[in-house]
Amino acid sequence: MRDNDRVTSATRQSEPPAAATRPRLIATDLDGTLLRDDKSVSPRTVAALAAAEQAGIEVFFVTGRPARWMDVVSAHVHGHGLAICGNGAAVVDLHGGPGRHRFVKVRELPPQNALDAVRLLREAAPGTVYAVEQTYGFHQEPAYPKLHMEVPDDLLPAEEILAPGGRAATEPVLKILAFHPELDPDGFLTLARLAIGDRANVTRSSPSALLEISGPDVSKASTLALCCAERGLSHEEVVAFGDMPNDVEMLTWAGQSYAMGNAHPDVIAAASGRTVANNDDGVAVVIERMLDLPGRAAPPGARRRGTSGAVTAAPRAATATAPGPAPNPSPG
Repeated sequence: MRDNDRVTSATRQSEPPAAATRPRLIATDLDGTLLRDDKSVSPRTVAALAAAEQAGIEVFFVTGRPARWMDVVSAHVHGHGLAICGNGAAVVDLHGGPGRHRFVKVRELPPQNALDAVRLLREAAPGTVYAVEQTYGFHQEPAYPKLHMEVPDDLLPAEEILAPGGRAATEPVLKILAFHPELDPDGFLTLARLAIGDRANVTRSSPSALLEISGPDVSKASTLALCCAERGLSHEEVVAFGDMPNDVEMLTWAGQSYAMGNAHPDVIAAASGRTVANNDDGVAVVIERMLDLPGRAAPPGARRRGTSGAVTAAPRAATATAPGPAPNPSPG
């Protein structure tokens, strides 16, 4: 089912949530957050997620990954089995297991908006190259680097892929990937947002200068808000975890939110709390405290705060940077 309604996420109130509030839904990013750097889910994290579900707390995986890259967590879904993919462009049912997912909701990037975004960013940042992500298809320009572990369906200019009647005309476009070989990642993001304006939502999750361009008002936060509204949940009943700029709106919207110890500075500024790094099972640390699970001490360098499970890492310099590049960077 397509849902192209423009949804904007409410901004969370600036004051922190009540310390004793236990959330009803956990929303967690994957890469750099729930997953370790080797893309595994640790036994400790698997146990924490299962304990949350057993306690009646729903768990949503909220990621920039396309649905076909969700095999890494498909064995760990419980209950509803839903995940938010493509930075909010799709809600996917993972119950079928690897390779058998089902799209529940699609919030596409309209074709004209996609063409406008490609043109405007190419004018503002010459040398930008593109790939096009669809529900099932993946197309890229010949000069687009091999950043992903898959073979594209086509090697064509983005304008030809996105043209009426072109290769992308048969199924919804979820997002455009824009790569620049020379620009600073944060500088490229700022430039793209200024150039594209309200025609599309632009963010990033890779340590390289790789941007992700979605439909207007499509984000992790706005799609999570839709899913919560369908369940009668308010933002105060949600706790969220993330590490990169594509998580900022979600962390701002959620009643409680945690930046990972390895998070981008903008994420640290947006979150209401801080946990330890993904390789130290930072999501599991908070869940264990939140549920008061026995036998788990906070990792070295962390200290407990309050009674809601908040864990604040040891002080970190304001100039902290995002994690270094992986061999095959994938959206978080």
